[in-house]
Amino acid sequence: MECVKEYQLRNVSSHCSISEMDDYDLSKLLDKPDKPRLNIERQRSFDERSLSELSIGLSRALDAYETAYSPGRSALDTPVSSARNSFEPHPMVADAWEALRRSLVFFRDQPVGTIAAYDHASEEVLNYDQVFVRDFVPSALAFLMNGEPEIVKNFLLKTLQLQGWEKRIDRFKLGEGAMPASFKVLHDPDRKTDTIVADFGESAIGRVAPIDSGFWWIILLRAYTKSTGDLSLAETPECQKGMRLILSLCLSEGFDTFPTLLCADGCSMIDRRMGIYGYPIEIQALFFMALRCALVMLKHDTEGKEFIERIVKRLHALSFHMRSYFWLDFQQLNDIYRYKTEEYSHTAVNKFNVIPDSISDWVFDFMPTRGGYFIGNVSPARMDMRWFALGNCVAILSCLATAEQAAAIMDLIEARWEELVGEMPMKICYPAIESHEWRIVTGCDPKNTRWSYHNGGSWPVLLWLLTAACIKTGRIQIARRAIDLAESRLLKDSWPEYYDGKLGRYIGKQARKFQTWSIAGYLVAKMMLEDPSHLGMISLEEDKQMKPLIKRSSSWTC
Repeated sequence: MECVKEYQLRNVSSHCSISEMDDYDLSKLLDKPDKPRLNIERQRSFDERSLSELSIGLSRALDAYETAYSPGRSALDTPVSSARNSFEPHPMVADAWEALRRSLVFFRDQPVGTIAAYDHASEEVLNYDQVFVRDFVPSALAFLMNGEPEIVKNFLLKTLQLQGWEKRIDRFKLGEGAMPASFKVLHDPDRKTDTIVADFGESAIGRVAPIDSGFWWIILLRAYTKSTGDLSLAETPECQKGMRLILSLCLSEGFDTFPTLLCADGCSMIDRRMGIYGYPIEIQALFFMALRCALVMLKHDTEGKEFIERIVKRLHALSFHMRSYFWLDFQQLNDIYRYKTEEYSHTAVNKFNVIPDSISDWVFDFMPTRGGYFIGNVSPARMDMRWFALGNCVAILSCLATAEQAAAIMDLIEARWEELVGEMPMKICYPAIESHEWRIVTGCDPKNTRWSYHNGGSWPVLLWLLTAACIKTGRIQIARRAIDLAESRLLKDSWPEYYDGKLGRYIGKQARKFQTWSIAGYLVAKMMLEDPSHLGMISLEEDKQMKPLIKRSSSWTC
């Protein structure tokens, strides 16, 4: 562990600081007497499927795994590791764990996260020596699945403390609930002090504050609670307030007529200009999942009840909107192709006045007869029909997608395997934008050239999301095939951040090596496949009270 700390000292370089960290110690929160550990109540409609239910969908594809798969075990049980199961561990697993532990970051001798990348070969450190909220999620899940929850607890509390800082960018104060994009620990060996510097967007490329950080924090808090069975952390006044502050930002009333969340480019995993401004699917799916997670963790006290009522109303509106207007399959595409325009009043079918001629040619060839997906964006006169992997996988895990839609998404992945997976799981979006469109949409971004980085690049981290979606939908064979592809190259290629090319054949031209979330994403996928009970900490069950899907031709006022 000492070498990890020394590495942090050598590579940390401060770009900016909001304020110097005070002497607030994690122990003030960590040393509170623990409440008795309890299992989360099963009667709520948002609980996960038990393994006995999962086994119905898995039985078709788990022939080789039946000896290690126990239908009787509760989804709340999360064993330390698959090592005690009957699986023969892949040689990559040990290397992955070693690499993951090298990335640990310590604050006052306590692990509080993992750096983005441990790339000695790169001359530029940039911000890859920081702990990113979104990047740490797969690392956190790996540690939880391996029975090491303390680092996750430390991370949740430390980022919660950072949320309380005053956040100013160019004299403008950010919302009180905003979570940092990242933070780094500065060690002073002479004074023997540690200082934390957080970035809320003021150092980011494009100076965009992350919207997804707060959502991932809530989702991770629930994952910690489900994994450990310990309700005491989520029930602390600090965590309750943190959730309410995040929710107050995204549930605030305004002039928008849609229940979706209005966002700028660069506010999520795609953190550069890629034409996702408006209502990107990634943010909407994470928003939906975070709302559902918060719903089961908020206390039913005076303040909590108010937010619970607002969440329930928003969830009903959001699920209707997304399932109706963001969903695309063969029949829906044909309907849009035949749209009439300039329709007025609430009886309009083409509610967003989308011009059929604006549909890109590639969509007609890409759409299989069986299959469908949530498109990238919907707003007035605009439908971004690109495929985005993270948003669709989270839609499955959160049950934003109905059971039929979830199955259709997996059908699409199978039917368009070469396009969406190719030789390295998996495309962050499809297709790539190029030529004149690339110049306009990305602002001539040299990093987001066609089939690279965010513009159609292949990201190994998405393997864990794909695997989780496969397990939930009973398509284990897809996950197994994707993991086999990853295992054929990831270790040999030194765990790159992303791959380039239509098939993902080439290591990304600016990809960092030993990218932590590529490593953790593989470990999480592997552990979930070997023990599907782990799915319970990151998956939600369908809410039976949610309104059924209403056809697009129905009135907006229904």
